[in-house]
Amino acid sequence: MFCALVVLLDGFATSPELFGVISLSLIPSAGMARGDSPNFPDFVRNGWALRAPRSHRSLSLSPAVFVVLWGPPRALGVLQWLPAAQPQTQEVGWSCLGNVGAAAGMFLVPIPGKPALDLQEDEGYSESPDLEFEYADTDKWTAELSELYSYTEGPEFLLNRKCFEEDFRIHSTFGECSSEAEVQAWMRYNIFLLLEVGTFNALVELLNMEIDNSAACSSAVRKPAISLADSTDLRVLLNIMYLIVETVRQEAEGDKPEWKSMRQTFRAELGAPLYNNEPFSVMLFGMVTKFCSGHAPHFPMKKVLLLLWKTVLCTLGGFEELQSMKAEKREVLGLPPLPEDSIQVIRSMRAASPPASASDLIEQQQKRGRREHKALIKQDNLDAFNERDPYKADDSREEEEENDDDNSLEGETFPLERDEVMPPPTQHPPSDRITCPKGLPWAPKVREKDIEMFLESSRSKFIGYTLGSDTNTVVGLPRPIHESIRTLKLHKYTSIAEVQVHMEEEYLRSPLSGGEEEVEQVPAEILYQGLLPSLPQYMIALLKILLAAAPTSKAKTDSINILADVLPEEMPTTVLQSMKLGVDVNRHKEIIVKAISAVLLLLLKHFKLNHIYQFEYMAQHLVFANCIPLILKFFNQNIMSYITAKNSISVLDYPYCVVHELPELTAESLEAGDNNQFCWRNLFSCINLLRILNKLTKWKHSRTMMLVVFKSAPILKRALKVKQAMMQLYVLKLLKVQTKYLGRQWRKSNMKTMSAIYQKVRHRLNDDWAYGNDLDARPWDFQAEECALRASIERFNARRYDRAHGNPDFVPVDNCLQSVLGQRVELPEEFQGVILTPDLTKAKAQTQISTHVESPWPRLTHVFYRHVNRFGDLIWI
Repeated sequence: MFCALVVLLDGFATSPELFGVISLSLIPSAGMARGDSPNFPDFVRNGWALRAPRSHRSLSLSPAVFVVLWGPPRALGVLQWLPAAQPQTQEVGWSCLGNVGAAAGMFLVPIPGKPALDLQEDEGYSESPDLEFEYADTDKWTAELSELYSYTEGPEFLLNRKCFEEDFRIHSTFGECSSEAEVQAWMRYNIFLLLEVGTFNALVELLNMEIDNSAACSSAVRKPAISLADSTDLRVLLNIMYLIVETVRQEAEGDKPEWKSMRQTFRAELGAPLYNNEPFSVMLFGMVTKFCSGHAPHFPMKKVLLLLWKTVLCTLGGFEELQSMKAEKREVLGLPPLPEDSIQVIRSMRAASPPASASDLIEQQQKRGRREHKALIKQDNLDAFNERDPYKADDSREEEEENDDDNSLEGETFPLERDEVMPPPTQHPPSDRITCPKGLPWAPKVREKDIEMFLESSRSKFIGYTLGSDTNTVVGLPRPIHESIRTLKLHKYTSIAEVQVHMEEEYLRSPLSGGEEEVEQVPAEILYQGLLPSLPQYMIALLKILLAAAPTSKAKTDSINILADVLPEEMPTTVLQSMKLGVDVNRHKEIIVKAISAVLLLLLKHFKLNHIYQFEYMAQHLVFANCIPLILKFFNQNIMSYITAKNSISVLDYPYCVVHELPELTAESLEAGDNNQFCWRNLFSCINLLRILNKLTKWKHSRTMMLVVFKSAPILKRALKVKQAMMQLYVLKLLKVQTKYLGRQWRKSNMKTMSAIYQKVRHRLNDDWAYGNDLDARPWDFQAEECALRASIERFNARRYDRAHGNPDFVPVDNCLQSVLGQRVELPEEFQGVILTPDLTKAKAQTQISTHVESPWPRLTHVFYRHVNRFGDLIWI
C-alpha cells in the first residue's frame, strides 16, 4: 500500500519540533513522485533545509515550496508527526496543491492507480473487524480439558494407561474411542460411575496425605532444579479431581435423572465444611500459601489453581447464576428489580474504533508553549459539519467510525477559515444507518446520597438552611428544582450493599434491642468463614503467582518458580524441542493468569452479593498487597500481541492427541500456531483483570488516586486498541472515574475517548465526572477514608464471627422467669444445705438460711434484682 506525502513550507518561522520530525521521518522515504524529479536524498543534498537540526529556531524558504514523496506508510512514518491543523487542498495528479496562504502543513493524498492508504495501519489501528468473542464462565469443554495438561506431559498418557488404572478410567477408554465426542461421552459415564461409589472423598484423603508428606517437601526444597518427576503422584490426583469437578459441574442434555441429583449432592458436599471442618476450596488455598512460602516448591501450581477455580465455580455458581441470585435477593429485601440484564446488554454492544495516538504530539507542542489557536472550531462550522448528515447528532458511534476512516487524530478535523468550501457530504448506504442502535445502552442511576447532596446545595443556595437527610421537603425551592428532584427520584437506584450497610449500622447502634442476626449458611458464607482466619495470606499468595506469570515481569532470583509442572527431567537438546518447550512455558503462564483472575473475580462478586463488608475485606487486602499497580503493570505491554498470541500446538492438545495419529512436528508448524483470530484465554484474562480493577476502585477516591499516581490513563488508553465491546467498556469505566483528576488539557486532547465514555458507560445524572468540579476531586485525606473503612470491616467481623472476644455487656440476657429458674446454678458452700423449689415461700427460705452464720441472701437478691431491672421487669420471690 502506497501513498503520497505533501510537505508545504511557505516562508514562515517554523518551530524546531517540526524540523526534528521531518529530518527523522522523511529521510527513509522512497523518493520523489513528480515525474523525473530527483530522489529524496538528492533533493536534500541540493540545499533544501529539511535536515535542519532541532536547535535552529526558524527557517526562511521561498514561497510555495512543496515536496511530494511516495512510499509505504512505515517508511513515511506519517502517523507520528501529523499536525492538528491541515490546510485546505485540492488534488492535482501526483501532487496536492492549494491556496495555503501563510500556513504550512503535511498531509496524505491517495496516488492515482494505487490503493488508498489506511491511516490507522502504521500504529496498529487498522480497521479490523470486531473480535468474535463471547464472554462466559469457561471456554469450550475441549479447551478447558486440554489446558489441564502441559505438552511435556504428553508421553505420560500411555504410562497412565498401564500404571494408573483409575486415571485411565477417568480419561475414558480413549484407546477404544475414534473421536473426541466419543471420548467425552465415555468420560462422563465413567466419572458419574466413580462418583457414585465415593471415589472423590477417597481422593481428597489421598491429597491431604500428599500435602502433609514432609519427606517429599524436604526433598524438593533441597533440590536445585525441580521437574515433572517430583510431582507425579500429586499431578495424578489433581488431574482426576479436576476432571470430576469440571464434568459434574456442567449439565448435558442426555443426563440421567439420578445424575442430576448426584450433581446437586456433589455441589453441596463440595462447598460444605466436610474436609477437616473446612470446605475443599480452603484446602486448595492452603496448598497455594504453602507453595509460595517455599515449603513445598514441587506443588504443580497450575493444576492446583485450575482445580481451585473450577471448585469455586461449581460451589458458588457462575455469572449467569450470580445474576439470578442477585435478582432474588433484591426481591427478598423489597427492592425494585434491576433496570436491565447487564450480561445481555454487554453482549449486544458493539466495539468502538480505537482512539489514535497523534494527541501525544499535540500535548508535547502545547507543553512547550506553542498553542494552535486556529485549531479551535467555530460554532457555525461545527453546525455546518453536523448538517451534512442528520444521523451525526444522534449516533456518536457512526461519527467515530467515519472519523477513523478520515484521519488518525483524536478529534474531527475542520476547515480553518470560515469562507472555505465545505467538503461534500459522505454518502452512506441506508443499511449502515439501520444497523446502528439508537439511544444509550444503560438506564441512568442515581444514589440516595446524590439526591441528598443536590437538595443540600439547592437549599443552601435559594433558602439558606439545610435539613440533613430529608429528601421530601421542597418548600421554598423553585419549580425547576422540583422537576429536577422528580427526575432524580425517578432514576433512583438502591443497591443491596446500601441496605446491608444500613442494617449493619442498626446492629451496632442497638446491640441489645436489635436482636441476634440470622446468618443464612449459603456456600459463599461458608467459604468466607473458612477463608477469614488467613484471607490476607491467601490474597498475597495469589498475587505473587500472578506477578511471576505476568508477561511483563522480569526474572528475579527471589521470585517463585511456577514452572515445576512444565519442565522435563532432561532439558531439550534440539531446536525443535526448545521451541516446543518455549511454547509450553508461555502457554503455562497464560493458563495461570487465567485461573487466578477468574478466582479473584468470582470471590469478589459472590462476597459482595453475600455481604458488602465481606467484599470490602477481601478488596482491601488486595489493595494492601499492591494489586492495583500489579494489574497496571500487566497491561503495560503490547496488549494486541498478548491477545493474539499463538502459544498452542493444536495437535498436542488433549483429547486430540490420544485419538488421532500425531503428525511430525516441524519448526514451521510450531511458528504458524493455530488459525484463530485471538486467544480466548488471554482475552478472558484481560477482561477479568479489568473487572477486578473496577471492583477495587469503584466509589473509592483514594484508590482512584492510585490510578492517577501510577499514570494508568495512557496504559488503559492503549488497551482500547482491542476491538471487543466488553473489554472496551471496562477500560472506559476506569478512565471515567479518574477523568476529573487528569486535568482540562487531557480531556481536551482526548475528546474521542470522552465521547466513547458518554456513549457506552452508564450515566449518573448529577455526576460531574467530566469537568472536575466535584468536591470529591479535591485532595482530601485519603488515608482517613481507608482507615474508616477498615474500622467498619473489623467491627463487622468481630460482631458476626468473633463471639468469644465480644463485649460481655452486649451479650443478650435471658429475661424469662421459667427458663431462669430452670437453669442449674453452682452455689457456694453456704448454700449446700439449702434446696430452693418453686413453691418455697420467701419466709420459709429465710428461716432455713438463718441457721447459717453468714447469710449471702442479700447479696444474691441484689445481683438478681440488678439483672432483672436491666430489662425493666420486677419479679418478686
